[in-house]
Amino acid sequence: MNNLDKSVEPPIELSKGKMLILAVQHMFAMFGATILVPILVMGFFKNACGEDLTEGLTVSVTLFCAGVGTLIFHFCTKLQVPAFLGSSFAFLGGFYTIANFNTGIYANMDVNEKAAYACGGVVVAGLVYIAMAIVIRTVGIAKVMRFLPPVVTGPMIVCIGLSLAPVAVANSSVNWPLALAAILTVIVFNIWGRGMLKLIPILMGVVLLYIAAVFLDIAGFTNTDGSAIINYNSIANASWIGLPPFKMCNFDLTAILVMAPIAAATMMEHIGDMSAISATVGKNFIANPGLNRTLLGDGLATSFAGLIGGPANTTYGENIGVLAMSKVYEPKVVRLAAILAIILSIVPKFSAIISTMPTAIIGGISFILYGMISAIGVRNIVENSVDLSKSRNLIIAAVIFVCGLGFKEGLTFSVFGTSVTLTSLAIAALAGIFLNAVLPGNKYIFDENIAGSTAKKD
Repeated sequence: MNNLDKSVEPPIELSKGKMLILAVQHMFAMFGATILVPILVMGFFKNACGEDLTEGLTVSVTLFCAGVGTLIFHFCTKLQVPAFLGSSFAFLGGFYTIANFNTGIYANMDVNEKAAYACGGVVVAGLVYIAMAIVIRTVGIAKVMRFLPPVVTGPMIVCIGLSLAPVAVANSSVNWPLALAAILTVIVFNIWGRGMLKLIPILMGVVLLYIAAVFLDIAGFTNTDGSAIINYNSIANASWIGLPPFKMCNFDLTAILVMAPIAAATMMEHIGDMSAISATVGKNFIANPGLNRTLLGDGLATSFAGLIGGPANTTYGENIGVLAMSKVYEPKVVRLAAILAIILSIVPKFSAIISTMPTAIIGGISFILYGMISAIGVRNIVENSVDLSKSRNLIIAAVIFVCGLGFKEGLTFSVFGTSVTLTSLAIAALAGIFLNAVLPGNKYIFDENIAGSTAKKD
């Protein structure tokens, strides 16, 4: 990214009040996807074991792990990288597999204990990240990044956004008028807003449309399927204050062999996210503070989450979209969002209120956020002058796009009798890295002295 030695936008002076508002915007962006992971995982264990999870892998534990994990990541990256870590969807297949174990020590095992063994596998997956960070620190970032030129990372970033597009459409289809109103609100504030309002178009879209949804619900309007626009049941059942129900993990080789190999795939997604954040902010975080530090932060956050019964963490594309939209890249804002997530984790009533956010509003907001990510990938390719008239570059990009968008269910195979699933993005990354390594004409040189550049030559 040859132009990344300059800030994308002039620095913006932020008061404490403005920082708090921007932090709330980041929190709303991550909330829907972050709490969806434990909801899905609880469903896996409920269906397999016939019991509800009461410890670990709950919404409150997940929010706590996301907040603390983000702070761990920022500490490891010298407080420089404005990334938020939420719960990872890539490990869902592993949780599903372990939930359905019914042999050996898992036969007739209590549902909370079984989930604890799954979390033990998450801890080891985090250690795999840490091991890779040590390798990068030892051999040097330049040797590693030779396999990740913009012709690979650019299309990967595009795929990150486009792979999420069906989710935005599905959520919006619950109530298209509400979703379209959310999209329009964000556009209006982002294009014509003034002062602080221009910096928080996502938050304005969420707040104004939620208020509108409340009035529509009172007036008797419903979603397309006839369901209520807002379901208040979770609010009534939630307490005001309460510690998250942590559950210390357990370790078993079988569970480790299910969860740990997934880290090889999610590390590729991590690199794509770091490339996306670098392209958005205009600073080369892969060079400084370094990919070894970002991997270390992600790994420690994931291991910490697994240790106390939470899902694996990962850098969040939704928050990259917020960075691109607001053009405010201050890491302190993201850290404040992390603190808010921790506070929410011990205030179940407030968490329940936010969880009532209509799906259609989340879908409308996602329309823009996910599209922003793909647009960043296109900018990455253009700014680095990737020559797509060259056959090798065209082939690499083409294969990445097809793998990233075509393998919707991922690719499942067995390792020592254990089922392992690679996500579509992991397949795309591995395919791109392989083709870039074997096809002739790779002239890429990584120069960490060029501020913000991940490409000197392509």
